[in-house]
Parts: sequence; C-alpha cells; structure tokens
Amino acid sequence: MRLTEVRYDGALPVEGYGPGFFRIGGRVIEGGMLVLPSGAVAWDGWDDLEAIRAAAGAIDVLFAGTGAEIAHPPPAFRAAVEALGIGVEAMATPPACRTYNVLLGEGRRVGLAVLPVAGR
Repeated sequence: MRLTEVRYDGALPVEGYGPGFFRIGGRVIEGGMLVLPSGAVAWDGWDDLEAIRAAAGAIDVLFAGTGAEIAHPPPAFRAAVEALGIGVEAMATPPACRTYNVLLGEGRRVGLAVLPVAGR
C-alpha cells in the first residue's frame, strides 16, 4: 500500500477537539467554531451568520456539527445558508470535523460550523 501525505495548501484542517474546545492552526478556540477560507473564528451558534454570509461564493458546502449527537439545525439557519447558494450537511461534531478534513485535503470548497461536544 502506498501512503500519500495530505497537503492542505494553506487551508486549516481541524487538528483536534475535546470538551468545549477545538484546536486548529496551532491555537485553541473555546466553544463553537467556524472555519471558512478566511480562517477560523469562535462561533456563537445558529444565529451567528455574518461570517457565513461573507463566505458566499467561496464555499459550496458547510458542514454543521451539532455537538456530540446528530440533530437538525434550526430551519431558519438552513434556509439562510442555502439562500446564499451554500449546501448544509448536518452531522454530529466529530464526523463533521473528519469529513471537513478529508474534503479539504481533496481541495474542495468546504466550510465548517461546529458546536462543541461538551462544555468544560
């Protein structure tokens, strides 16, 4: 079997996460996190759409991590993001982070909006 190193070409893969935090780009973000081509920032949840609006045209799909368990994002969130021409794929936070990293490594135009798996 031949292994190939994944190159992210300047994009930020999720390096890790734990109770109430994420690690990306060598730094820790407490609470929710939003990762877009412009970078990674703290995210206040479903009503925090400003940075996602700014990413319209730069991403095709936004992976929405709903915490430790899969849940539906609020319909207003999904409608607002889809109105920007961005697809929304909801899943629990751990698989959302893994899926984001895989597709990012393939050079896909993806974003990530994740709630933490548990608070501190």
